[in-house]
Amino acid sequence: MPSIQNPLGALPARFRRQRVLIIGCGDVGLRVVRSLNGPQGGSGRPRVLALTSSPTRVPQLRGAGVTPLLGNLDDAATLARLAGVATRVLHLAPPPGEREVGPRWWLDPRSTALARALRRRTLPQSLVYASTSGVYGDCAGAWVPESRPVAPATPRAQRRVNAERAMRHLGRAGVPVSILRVPGIYAPDREGGTPEARLRRGTPVLAEPDDVYTNHIHADDLARACMLALWRARAQRIYNVADDSQLKMGDYFDFAADLYGLPRPPRVQRSTAQEQLPLSLLSFMGESRRLTTKRMARELRLRLRYPTVREGLQAPHP
Repeated sequence: MPSIQNPLGALPARFRRQRVLIIGCGDVGLRVVRSLNGPQGGSGRPRVLALTSSPTRVPQLRGAGVTPLLGNLDDAATLARLAGVATRVLHLAPPPGEREVGPRWWLDPRSTALARALRRRTLPQSLVYASTSGVYGDCAGAWVPESRPVAPATPRAQRRVNAERAMRHLGRAGVPVSILRVPGIYAPDREGGTPEARLRRGTPVLAEPDDVYTNHIHADDLARACMLALWRARAQRIYNVADDSQLKMGDYFDFAADLYGLPRPPRVQRSTAQEQLPLSLLSFMGESRRLTTKRMARELRLRLRYPTVREGLQAPHP
């Protein structure tokens, strides 16, 4: 007879092995898969599953050693099979974009639907959600610890805050939830993962007096942070995940231009930038902060392979 804790019945023996479910298994998710399936895993490596809404991705996922599960975060009825399927869950899926949201534009219905699905059976032993450092808003260049209150200044950041709340609510149901607040992701072997294309377009950056601090993390280091958080993160804990670069945006693009042998981008005053650049780009230029990462180093015990963008952009890649 089904128990009160598990109303759908006991799980079969094959489910007792550690099983990691990745929601949103794109570039970073596949890097996590490679880390989990690496030689250090041995016979004790977990089985990896991934939710995908696209049947055309099934061969790619299987080729990477992943068991695909067809379902769509925008269709809650397709998520029933996720209940009790994994011992650990990595949530990498973004909220709906600007063109996908309805009148309740500040909500992330995808994370809400996922949380409801996971509550229907045995709860996972851990859940890691990759959010964004944009939830802090503009901090005027200050150092930002995880204890700083959120102050989202854009609709996309507000949806991320809503997603964090949905995950924390799941945490109150008994799931050890941790949230990674992630800045700009880069990698030479990632599509659009370097500033080269923008430099070739000649997109301007802010003049030094108006420039803002930006934060970065190499995609491989982010993947390792996600993997470590699944086992090492403290319950209901937030972690800033960033490298040790302390660069303003213009300095970052100047370094990249020199590296690629391209002209440095033109510098413009903020008032001029508002006339030349789209709002989506201006929103990034309107926020300045420097993330503190002591928790990442001490609790996740992550040692960065690429401590700054200088090592990361110059690293060889396949």
